[in-house]
Amino acid sequence: MKTIALIPARLESERFPNKLIKKLDGVPVIVRTYLSALNSKLFDQVYVVSGNDEIIDLIKSKDGLTFKSKQIHQSGTDRIAEAAKEIDHDIVVNLQGDEPFINIDAIDNLISSFEDNSVKMSSLMTSFNSFDEINNPNNVKVTVDKNNNAIFFSRSPISHGKKDIKSFNRHIGVYAFRKKTLINFSRLNRSKNEISQNLEGNRAIDNLIPIKMIKIDFHGISIDTEKDFIEAEKYLSKNA
Repeated sequence: MKTIALIPARLESERFPNKLIKKLDGVPVIVRTYLSALNSKLFDQVYVVSGNDEIIDLIKSKDGLTFKSKQIHQSGTDRIAEAAKEIDHDIVVNLQGDEPFINIDAIDNLISSFEDNSVKMSSLMTSFNSFDEINNPNNVKVTVDKNNNAIFFSRSPISHGKKDIKSFNRHIGVYAFRKKTLINFSRLNRSKNEISQNLEGNRAIDNLIPIKMIKIDFHGISIDTEKDFIEAEKYLSKNA
């Protein structure tokens, strides 16, 4: 299977504008994410997909592959679908541009899920460390069925009525798709649950596209706020 990584990237973040070009130890966040994906050796090709010339130019300065978006998109998944239509591949992994520290084992497990021909789309989840994390709307929660297929993604705590911290699953926002599934997904209208939670995974669920959730130990660092950026700096200083 030809497997590629597509990294959607834009500068217009509401919570932390221009975060992708802020420098972590001298290197822009989006460049770190791109290089992490490239150096993982998990992908046949890695592209950054953006409508912003500044981001495109940063990646090209590293001789990286880019795709310039021609349309305005509601989500990162819709953005990469535009590129996926024009790139030869079997499996595409949607890596978040604001998550520069890639866990190779986690992504390898995600890709391996497609060895099961019934899997059309998959994603990652992990446990929470505290109830403060659970109550933070920036940390997405996901409930699953007995087969670890996603039931619902939420920014509010959901745990089937249980208060045990182990009953909560934290979504790691990395999706993987078969090419046809991604293109079909992008043609669907945004669902009510997607709009209410601002989480595109709910569009798949609402349209009966199963999402196989892979449980991992790695939490990752998603840079959604300036506080997250500080945490990323601390992580980098300890793991450089």
